[in-house]
Amino acid sequence: MTETQDSTDLERTASESLMQSYDAWEQVEDQVNEILDQSLNPRGYDMLYDLVAELGLPAGARALDVGCGRGPHAIHLAESFQMKVLGIDPVPYAIEAARKKLIERAGSNPGLAELVQFEVGWAEALPAEDGSVDLIWCRDVLELVPDLKAAYQEFHRVLKPDGWALVYQMFASDPELRPPDVQAENVEPEYAEAAMKAAGLQIEKCIEVGSEFGEYAQEQTGIAGRMLMHAARLLRAPDRYIEQFGKDNYDIALGDAYWHVYRLLGKINYRIYLLRAS
Repeated sequence: MTETQDSTDLERTASESLMQSYDAWEQVEDQVNEILDQSLNPRGYDMLYDLVAELGLPAGARALDVGCGRGPHAIHLAESFQMKVLGIDPVPYAIEAARKKLIERAGSNPGLAELVQFEVGWAEALPAEDGSVDLIWCRDVLELVPDLKAAYQEFHRVLKPDGWALVYQMFASDPELRPPDVQAENVEPEYAEAAMKAAGLQIEKCIEVGSEFGEYAQEQTGIAGRMLMHAARLLRAPDRYIEQFGKDNYDIALGDAYWHVYRLLGKINYRIYLLRAS
């Protein structure tokens, strides 16, 4: 048998194997897709509030929402648990939006205005006295903080001896998966956990979220699919959007779009930490 014949036989065998694979797939494709259309019942963000409920903190407990954004979490903590919540964020626009939201919600819940406050502040310099806080709530913020070690030292400083910190944070060891505005060290689990321990915080619980919250968000709102389309448009016509909004805003929009898609695929990992002062 010649070398040409050997090559031809190998190609024929490979082709037959491929056709057998496709034949097998054709027989189950509809069934596979039908099963994959069924939800795995992912947990959503309410899981974070469930963890707070399990702590059994009394009404009137003091909470800090570090990186509060426009205030929804601080308001929800006050409404659900009757906590006194101070929300801080370094972005003045976000604080103004949070105060407006509080005024709106207080219209139907007058006592809310006595429980919640918002002010500009930083994780590395928390506006609270030593040992005065029952709960620190910090959701999807610490990847952005310039000095993570200082932030965790502040957590330890302001927490009561029996206080808790609930931290929900993104991790992405692959540099290509990191949004452009994150601090590279902060999204390395080993670095983050070392910073917690060095500050005197004990990890009581660590929950790997994986793709669950991304799946939940997609099933409820379709957000990942929408953001995938945004990414496609941003990549296909960058000049159009840069001219309208500027390069910085273009980069943020593209990074945000990638973030939603990567989260759904589990390419970036999220963890929930429950921390206590040790």
